[in-house]
Amino acid sequence: MAPMTAVPVDSAPVTLSTKSFDLDIAETRDFNAALQSNEAPSSVSVSRPAGKHALACGLNQPIEVTIDGHVGYYCAGMNQLASVTVNGNAGVGVAENMMSGTVRIRGDASQSAGATAHGGLLVVEGNAAARCGISMKGVDIVVGGNIGHMSAFMGQAGRLVVLGDAGEALGDSLYEARIYVRGTVASLGADCIKKEMRPEHLVELQELLGAAGFDADPREFTRYGSARSLYNFHVDNASAY
Repeated sequence: MAPMTAVPVDSAPVTLSTKSFDLDIAETRDFNAALQSNEAPSSVSVSRPAGKHALACGLNQPIEVTIDGHVGYYCAGMNQLASVTVNGNAGVGVAENMMSGTVRIRGDASQSAGATAHGGLLVVEGNAAARCGISMKGVDIVVGGNIGHMSAFMGQAGRLVVLGDAGEALGDSLYEARIYVRGTVASLGADCIKKEMRPEHLVELQELLGAAGFDADPREFTRYGSARSLYNFHVDNASAY
């Protein structure tokens, strides 16, 4: 009898280098499961997303995902380590609750882009709608166009950079998130004020613009932040709550 060849039980799974998915054929659940598995490829290209929701969610590996077309709600939500690029527009809540990694939207983003995100970098090359960066908790968000009303509402930490204009009530009830806007601001929210742009802020902004791939002069931006008058209740500020 020929001797048996032992196979180590702790052998690492074979990882494919690249893989393509056609979402007109593949189901969203199967697609996400493949990206989250131990055998996930290091690079993925996706065609015909057709606005499907919750694509590339919950990724926790340094995988590169390129989606050619428009995506629906909550694309790249809860992202960790992965780099996700959408060559199109994104629906509500793109990169919601992202922890790390990079998400890039080459078109426009709908409401609540980067909502509650704790870390990583979200880049929207076009415009972002209302409530961009709502309750942001450490994420960096860079928007090449305009943002809608109530953006950075209750922003706790992180940086929001806007190369265009900002809508009404920017930074309402802001905590320690920092906001940089190159264009005009329709109005500031409760407790959000214009702040001095010091040398360290110019350096910080230059680094953020570079990371996002935008060529803009940091000196053209205005910095906004919290006045810190809402941290503790005071009867004189009651009307602002």
